[in-house]
Amino acid sequence: MTTTGEDTTAAQTGPWWWTRWRSAVLDAGLASASAVECAFEGIRFADDAGIPMAAGIVFGVLTGSVLLVRRKWPIAVVLVSIAITPAQMGYLMGIVGLYTLAASELPRRIIGSLAGMSLVGMLIVMFVRVRQDMAHGELDLGDWFVPFASITTAIGMTAPPLLLGLYVGARRRLMESLRERADDLERELQLLAERAEERAEWARGEERTRIAREMHDVVAHRVSLMVVHAAALQAVARKDPEKAVKNAALVGDMGRQALTELREMLGVLRSGDGFGRPERAAVPLVAVGVAAAAAASRAVDETDGPCLDDLETLIGQSAAAGMAVDLSVEGDVRSYAAQIEQTAFRVVQEALTNVHKHAAGAKTHVRLAHRVSEIAMQVENEPPPELSSLTSARLPSGGNGLVGMKERVSALGGVFVSGPTEAGGFRVSAVIPAV
Repeated sequence: MTTTGEDTTAAQTGPWWWTRWRSAVLDAGLASASAVECAFEGIRFADDAGIPMAAGIVFGVLTGSVLLVRRKWPIAVVLVSIAITPAQMGYLMGIVGLYTLAASELPRRIIGSLAGMSLVGMLIVMFVRVRQDMAHGELDLGDWFVPFASITTAIGMTAPPLLLGLYVGARRRLMESLRERADDLERELQLLAERAEERAEWARGEERTRIAREMHDVVAHRVSLMVVHAAALQAVARKDPEKAVKNAALVGDMGRQALTELREMLGVLRSGDGFGRPERAAVPLVAVGVAAAAAASRAVDETDGPCLDDLETLIGQSAAAGMAVDLSVEGDVRSYAAQIEQTAFRVVQEALTNVHKHAAGAKTHVRLAHRVSEIAMQVENEPPPELSSLTSARLPSGGNGLVGMKERVSALGGVFVSGPTEAGGFRVSAVIPAV
């Protein structure tokens, strides 16, 4: 197989223009055989031309040695063989030269022209030689034998090496094409593997973000209510023991609910198909992206999450913690996809949690609107009172609540807006497509 460019430099191990030492030895052997043949034929040529025998031998050796450069200059070899055809020498050089020419990368018109010249030259020389032999009485055959012998010999000396060279050249180009395709396929596979690794890394990042957001939504609300109830319990413990007992019971219930939800989420994370097992067999890199994306999609089971029917319970828990909150629903109540209902619930839940953290004791309005092609929700709180016993809870804020709500709503193609009101309160609004 021939190579070009950098591949040629890397593959070349032989001297000069040969890619391998084996090729150099073969060409040297063929050139030696051709030189010997032309030397013997040069003796007869010297007798016919009336020149010294040594000159004919030297001429034959020099012309026969041209076969040494057949790989580098195949056209020159064929032209020399055609030029010495009238001297009835260089048959081996003509055959090998035609084969090398046909197997090369030269244009077909050049190969056809030189092959035609070689065929015509051989035909003329054989016609003259056979006719002379018949005139000298060396051959006693009819006149039909002259063209028959000339055409047969010319075709026999030209067609086989030409056809063999064309076949070898076509096969060589086919193998080169297959190798190039294999290299391209290998590069494409490598590129796909790199992209799969990027997708897997992206999926892992999305999975971590989603888990963190879900953990925040599940734990922050429960713990915030627990802290608020604990602060209220501390304030009324001595003045109203019965209310203190109720608050303590609420704290215990909310703690158990938070632990239950946390265990359920951790159970989902632990229930991956062999995830994290050391004895797991290695998988192709392309499958990593698919597996990671699948893991991200099932990291939290949407069908097990809360829904809009749980809003009354959620608001009741906030009211029990001392928040003055009311719920208003507009439009025809209907069911939505589990992911839509869970997102709407989480937005309201996180908004109420922020009210507990930053505006304890403020009156809060929760509005839910069922529209034709979307569902809208709004949580707005009034300015908090100047002094409130609940402010002593000192709830910490991680600053991720609003970010998480916006990510949830944007993931479903919705719109999320939040900010302070002119009255000094705070408003959270979200609109989610119903489909």
